[in-house]
Amino acid sequence: MNHTVAIAFVLAVSASACSQGKPKPVFDPADTAPDAAGNTAPSELTGAINRALADSLPLSDARDFDDAKRGLIATDPELRVIGAAGAPIWDMVAYGFVEGEAPDSVNPSLWRQAKLNNIHGLFEVTEGVYQLRGYDLANMTLIEGQTGWIVVDPLTAEETARAAMAFAEKHLGDRAVTAIIFTHSHVDHFGGVLGVLSAEEVNERGVAIIAPEGFIEEATSENILAGVTMGRRSLFMFGPRLPRGERGHVGSGLGKGPAYGTIGILPPTQIIDETPTELTVDGVKLVFQNAPGSEAPAELTFHLPELGAFCGAEVVSHNMHNLYTLRGAQVRDALRWAGYIDEIISLFGKAEVYFGSHHWPIWGNPRIIEFLEKQRDTYKFIHDQTVRLALHGFTPREIAEQLELPESLRTSFPNRGYYGTVEHNAKAVYQRYFGWYDGNPAHLNPLPPEEAGAKYVELAGGAANLLENARSAYDRGEYRWAAEVLNHLVFADASNQDARELLAKTYDQLGYQAESGPWRDVYLTGAFELRHGGPDTGVDLATAMNMLEHAPIERFLEAMAARLDADKAAGEEMIVNLVFTDVGESYVLELKNSVLRHYARDPHPDANVTLRITKALYLRMVAGRAGIKDTLFGDELEIEGSRLDLIGFFRLLDKPTGTFNIVVP
Repeated sequence: MNHTVAIAFVLAVSASACSQGKPKPVFDPADTAPDAAGNTAPSELTGAINRALADSLPLSDARDFDDAKRGLIATDPELRVIGAAGAPIWDMVAYGFVEGEAPDSVNPSLWRQAKLNNIHGLFEVTEGVYQLRGYDLANMTLIEGQTGWIVVDPLTAEETARAAMAFAEKHLGDRAVTAIIFTHSHVDHFGGVLGVLSAEEVNERGVAIIAPEGFIEEATSENILAGVTMGRRSLFMFGPRLPRGERGHVGSGLGKGPAYGTIGILPPTQIIDETPTELTVDGVKLVFQNAPGSEAPAELTFHLPELGAFCGAEVVSHNMHNLYTLRGAQVRDALRWAGYIDEIISLFGKAEVYFGSHHWPIWGNPRIIEFLEKQRDTYKFIHDQTVRLALHGFTPREIAEQLELPESLRTSFPNRGYYGTVEHNAKAVYQRYFGWYDGNPAHLNPLPPEEAGAKYVELAGGAANLLENARSAYDRGEYRWAAEVLNHLVFADASNQDARELLAKTYDQLGYQAESGPWRDVYLTGAFELRHGGPDTGVDLATAMNMLEHAPIERFLEAMAARLDADKAAGEEMIVNLVFTDVGESYVLELKNSVLRHYARDPHPDANVTLRITKALYLRMVAGRAGIKDTLFGDELEIEGSRLDLIGFFRLLDKPTGTFNIVVP
């Protein structure tokens, strides 16, 4: 939620701001019935805050809606993509409720963004450039070459990409794919490539696969080491467990949400590692910018000079982006990001058409320049002012509470916090320079949540007193404070159903007020799990086998080391040779001091055991498609030494399920 609405009414009544010296509103909340998922109705205060925000923004400005509809060739009002299990992995029909005026349960600015992201179909951007929007979280762009299509960003999943291409072929005719451009290393921009063409076609026809420097490494490695945790947290960030509706998920701000289908990848044949890089692809001239370390570790943008069109990838979009993403990832460099946008203005500043990997295009050079300048200055402002305030000794939470974009930036819809927010982006800048510690000794080694929770309950005079104080805070609309207090009580005693339900109701209200799609989903998913429990299953790596096979073996060995149970491994010393017979690579694993190290070298002559295995079988084991015990006693590998010792080695490794608790201990 954006707590910096620049009108006096909201600043006065917003208990979410909790600023000292401001009057605390008191109201008598109505006795409202929950919906089917248990979500309570918006309180009177939440409705007042949302309506006040609506009055402060030019929501009647229709230019974005005109742009989002411009060039529409066809739409599919029944757009659903069904996965192999028979369930929808993509369902635009489910978002049909997003129409008309915003209900009190949805931030009106986010509702406007959700309506814009509901506009889907096949669009002509400019002569020879088409986009499929609303078939996944990202857009797929088709550029007409002399002999076929240059496909830009083939979506997240094979199933959605195939459906999008089929829809394009229905209205534009069947043409071969002559090139693929991956703009960056996030899965929603490459994961569906095998729904567009196969690896065999690439080899047979010499299809160009163009990607930025570092693409294959970044695309395959991000989720291997930390993917279990990221996957669990992404359930909060994108809200797939939430019902689609006015009290549930309405969209991510960046789009509707990711498709959960089959993921693949193809290795690049052409790497963009310099700016500018000029290429002619299937008769089309392209000028590339290499922008590593911007929105993604590996990213590019490009210009079509003969068409006067510029593709901004995800370096720019119709929302403030994340300097830190709530699913968890390395903090992004705001200063470098702003610099790349400045470079875009210098290199491609005469463009008459902008289109991106998300959202809708912009036409007309003056509007494009204004858009680029305000995006650039938003990231630069957050960077500079966060550092300035840190130099005065302000901590991350203090900076986030007071930092506000200037009016010229915050009243521009593409800079609104639909995805990233000023609050958590400021904390990201602080983290990049100063780390997690804010300098206060009390925060150097605080008690863990369960122990601290018990102490807070004791300090409050017992659970009943704390709950009563939290209920009073809730009734006054002090939702942030109520959440903090109730979280202590839930972590002290997760079986306290009254505390869980009141905390869930509190999260409902915070979610309803949030302008950021991810913030809304985080709060509402927290409420959902307090009421219904966590997920039964975690991330299924088997759906990403076509991507994992392109990852370097070292990434899996790093992940193996991070799964070593140090207590079980205490006092153990072992050397294991891993020989991958199909790719000609061998590694020596050394276990000592409860640390597992690996070295790319010939097998150690004094190893406890040598395992000769194909990379394909090893990946099936990693993905859970092949059981370790059954495999080790099968005929698909060779073992020199004791099979029981090898089993003992694998038993030292954790097997995380990705279903760990977040809102309860």
